[in-house]
Amino acid sequence: MPSRLLLALFVLLLVLPVLVVVGSWTQWDAQSASVLQGMVQTVLPEYARNSVMLCALVSVGVVSMGSVSALAVTLFDFPGRRIFEWALLLPLAMPAYVVGYAYSDFLQYSGPLQTWLRPLLGLQGALWPDVRSLWGAALVLSVCLYPYVYLLTRTALAERAVHLMEAAGLLGASLPRRIWRVALPLARPAVAAGTALALMETLSDYGVTSFLGVQTLATGVFKAWLVMYNREAAAQLATGLLLLVVLMLWLEQRAQSRMRFASNRTHSGQHGDASQPLRLRGATALVPLVLCAMPVLLGFVFPILIMLRALLLQGGSDTPLPWSRFVGWAWNSLSLGLLAALLAVALALALAALRRSRPNRLTRWMISLTGLGYAIPGVVIVVGLLLPMGAIQAQWPQSEVGGWLTTTITGLLWAYLVRFVAVALQSIDSGYTRVPRSLDDSARMLGVTGAGLLRRVHWPLLRRPAAAAALLVLVDVLKELPATLMLRPFNMDTLAVMAYQLARDERLGEASLPSLALVLAGLVPVILLSRTLRSSH
Repeated sequence: MPSRLLLALFVLLLVLPVLVVVGSWTQWDAQSASVLQGMVQTVLPEYARNSVMLCALVSVGVVSMGSVSALAVTLFDFPGRRIFEWALLLPLAMPAYVVGYAYSDFLQYSGPLQTWLRPLLGLQGALWPDVRSLWGAALVLSVCLYPYVYLLTRTALAERAVHLMEAAGLLGASLPRRIWRVALPLARPAVAAGTALALMETLSDYGVTSFLGVQTLATGVFKAWLVMYNREAAAQLATGLLLLVVLMLWLEQRAQSRMRFASNRTHSGQHGDASQPLRLRGATALVPLVLCAMPVLLGFVFPILIMLRALLLQGGSDTPLPWSRFVGWAWNSLSLGLLAALLAVALALALAALRRSRPNRLTRWMISLTGLGYAIPGVVIVVGLLLPMGAIQAQWPQSEVGGWLTTTITGLLWAYLVRFVAVALQSIDSGYTRVPRSLDDSARMLGVTGAGLLRRVHWPLLRRPAAAAALLVLVDVLKELPATLMLRPFNMDTLAVMAYQLARDERLGEASLPSLALVLAGLVPVILLSRTLRSSH
C-alpha cells in the first residue's frame, strides 16, 4: 500500500500541469473573460489560422521528404545509399530554432545570398518572399522534423514490405505496381504516426515561430501570461493547445496500432533476389540520390555551414566571441541537464520496477499517465505549474510557496521531469524486456525482495538502458527552450536561452557559438540511434 501511495503522489506531481490547465475553466471570472473576449475579437483567429496553416504545410513537407527518402533507401540500391541510411537522421540533432536563425540570416533581403545574387543577375528588390513568414517557419520545421516520418516508414518497410513485394513480384507484378499497391499501403500507418509526432512538435514550438514572426496559439499563451498578466486566460488558451496535442497523440497511437502486421519471416530464412533493393545505375540512380540528399543538405549541412561562417566572421571582427560567458552558459546547461537526468532515471526506475512487481491495470494506467507530459508543449507545462502557486500566494500573501517555483531551480527541474520522465521510462522499459522474470522468482526464493531486488538483481542488468535514458534526457534538457526561458533563475542563462536571445538581437555570430554546441550535443543520441538501426537490419 505505501508503494501505491508513493506512486500516486509521483503521478499526481507529473500530471498536475494538465489537471490545472483543464481545471482553469472552473475559475472563470470577469477579468479573464474580458481578456479572452478581446483576443477572440482581435488576434486569436489569426493565431488559430496560423497554427492550422503551419500544421498543414509541415504535414506536406515531412510526408514528402520522409516517406520518399524512406522508400528510396529501402527499395533501391544506388551510390551513397549506405551513407544516407544514417545521414537522413542527422537533422534530429538540430534544434529547430537554430535552423531558423541560420536561414533567417542567410536568406533575408540583406543576407549574403541575396546580396550576392542581385548584382550577378542584374535585379533589384527581393528575389523571394521574406523568410520571416509562415512559409519560412514551415520550411524550417519540415526539414527538422521529417526524420520522424523517415524513421517509422523505413522501419515499417524494412520489416514487412520487402517480403510482400517479393511475393508480388513472383506473381508477375511490375515494380511500379508493387510500390503503389504493396509498399505504400503498408507504409501509410507509419507515415501517419510520424506526421502526428511532427505536428505535436510543431504545436509546441516557440523558438522558430517567435523568431520568424509567426503568431501561433503558443504565442497567445505567452502574451496572455506575460503581457496581459492574466494567468487564468493563459491557462484557458493553453487548453485549446492541449486539446490539439491530445488529438495528435490519439492519431499517432491509432496509426501505431494499425502498424501491427503478422509476418511469416523466420530468423534463418533466406529470400530471393526480389527481396533485395533494386540496383540502379547511370542517370536513373541520380533520382533517389538527389531526393535523399536534399533533406540532409537543407536540414543539417547548410545550417551548419551558415553557423560556421557566422562564427568565423565574428571571430575576425572587432567584437570578440563571448568565450568566458560561454563557459558559464555551458555549465548552467550541463548542471541542469545532469540533475534532471539523474532524477528522471531514478523516478523511471522506481516506476518501472513497481509496474513489474505489480502488473495490474491500475498500476499500468497510472504510470501511462506520466507519458503524457512528453507530448505537452513546454509553455502549457509552465502555466500548469505556476497557476496554482500564484493562487496560493494570492490567498496567503505572507506565504513563500510561490517563491518555491517561480524563477527557481526547483520549479525548472519539476517542469523538466514532467516533460522528460517519459523518455527515461521508455528506455528503462525496453531494458526490462530483456530481464527474464525467472530471475525475480529465483531472487525471491533466496529472500531478496522490494528495493533489494531492484538494487541487487535488476540494476546490474539495467545499467546500459539507464545510461542511455540519462543521455537522452540530458540532450533534451539542453535543447529545451520555452520552460527554461520562463522558469530559469535570474542570471542563470543556458545555451538554449542565449542562442535564442542573441539571435533575436540580430547577433548571429555570437549566437552561433551556443547553437553549434547544442548541435554537437544532439549528435550523440543520433549516432546511438543510427548504430541501433544498423545492427537491427
